[in-house]
Amino acid sequence: MIHLTNITKQHGNRVLFKNAGFQILPGSRTGLVGPNGAGKSTIFRLITGEEGLDGGEISCAKKTVVGYFSQDVGDMSGRSALEEVVAASEATVALGEEIRKMEMQMCDPLSDDEMAQLLERYGNVQQEFEHRGGYDLESRAQAVLTGLGIGPDDYDCPVESFSGGWKMRIALAQILTLNPDVLLLDEPTNHLDVESIVWLENWLVDEYQGALAMTSHDRDFMNRLVSKIVEVGNGMITSYAGNYDFYLREREIRREQLIASHKRQQEMLSKEEEFIAKFAARASHAAQVQSRVKKLEKIERIELPPEQKTVRFEFSPPPRSGDDVVAIQSLGKVWSLDGGADKAVFSGISGMVKRGDKIAVVGVNGAGKSTFLKTLSGLTDPTEGTVTIGANVFSGYFSQHSMEVLDPKKTVFETVQDALPQQTIGVLRNLCAAFLFQGDDVDKRVDKLSGGEKSRLVLATLLGRPLNLLILDEPTNHLDIQSREVLLEALQGFTGTLLLVSHDRHFLRSLVERVFEIDHGVMIPYEGNYEYYLDKTGHEHKAI
Repeated sequence: MIHLTNITKQHGNRVLFKNAGFQILPGSRTGLVGPNGAGKSTIFRLITGEEGLDGGEISCAKKTVVGYFSQDVGDMSGRSALEEVVAASEATVALGEEIRKMEMQMCDPLSDDEMAQLLERYGNVQQEFEHRGGYDLESRAQAVLTGLGIGPDDYDCPVESFSGGWKMRIALAQILTLNPDVLLLDEPTNHLDVESIVWLENWLVDEYQGALAMTSHDRDFMNRLVSKIVEVGNGMITSYAGNYDFYLREREIRREQLIASHKRQQEMLSKEEEFIAKFAARASHAAQVQSRVKKLEKIERIELPPEQKTVRFEFSPPPRSGDDVVAIQSLGKVWSLDGGADKAVFSGISGMVKRGDKIAVVGVNGAGKSTFLKTLSGLTDPTEGTVTIGANVFSGYFSQHSMEVLDPKKTVFETVQDALPQQTIGVLRNLCAAFLFQGDDVDKRVDKLSGGEKSRLVLATLLGRPLNLLILDEPTNHLDIQSREVLLEALQGFTGTLLLVSHDRHFLRSLVERVFEIDHGVMIPYEGNYEYYLDKTGHEHKAI
């Protein structure tokens, strides 16, 4: 269907890949992985023609419809949410309009030849219209919007009234409704809650019949959907047959085999070079020496790709708090909106956070999870009820807004040093390395960092401080899978108390031991881990 053959692409002096390739076959499900900046999104832009190749060829079967979802949603205005989604299928809409015009022409008197030509054209256009799903375009758009959390009450709302995150959902709905032959999805789960992620998973499994190629930082999402992994990195593109977990195991096996082959080759080369050096000056061995020199020139040297070093940082045990860390009594919050109206977020919430708890706060988008965490951290006052912080509790709070308070002119190292002024340079560098800031990366200015790098920097300053209560609102946003694993390992070793909101199910399964669900303004505690919560509520099964 789409063949990438011997492709080469570089940005400036940096070669992303050289003489590389892979295929997207009909019905295939492919996950693209690799470090940020390796070239995954570039591959999508090359396929769609948004960028040009430096070498090689990309061929695509005739009449193949390609749908591409990226993080750049572009301008949206002048339409309702539903109209915006339908309008993206403009080619399908145009075919429908052409069918209607031809049906009107059929009512006019025509010669036999004209009618034959019209009927032939009508049949071809109708076939194409049906292939694109034109007959159920609007009902499909409604179903997709609803699945992504934009229900019938919001179909007719102007797109300008939606926030950036909700516009991303509308843009995703546009691509899914298009129902293309090939679907290219670049981080489709960003800005989605768990219910929408599960809906999308099942739509892609049950409803979508075409080929899929995607990037995602959601490990569960990747595992459930893909049967092939394409790794982009170190100037190469490497394919693995299997899901993400299989890829991790197979990559390690391949690397061990490559190391063993490299070692054997180095031993052989060393012996040959030793022979050449020893007998180069002897005329009696000239032929043998020359033969071995030519042999060495022809050998293709095995090169080991650079290994991403993982630095383990020993976090100091936080000071011990009292057993009762946060006592919540009849807590309620009402926001005052523009125009004098009030919006009740939650009310009557009571509960106790005990020392050592690792608690997930869950609920659909808009349920009030972030407001709840802000109230517990003291960033906003409750409208009613009380939050009582226990004895000897030292808390730290993280949200996406935490990144906005970073000083853009300071470097990574200076930012960490400001947060931990008592620590030595060695300790600070190890902390930076543990959060994947290695070598020259520590000298990067904050204003040059990506969203994921800023998140890691703020989390490093939090986890490096002697805090015994962490309140984290979406700490996994903007983080790639490797960065999420680094954070997960750090939090698993954290001996204090933790409350967090995250839409990453693998993260929650691996970490939390209690769940607080905020639903319709009230909080329901579940005294078990995330799997226990899913089993008790059947939320994933309901979404399916």
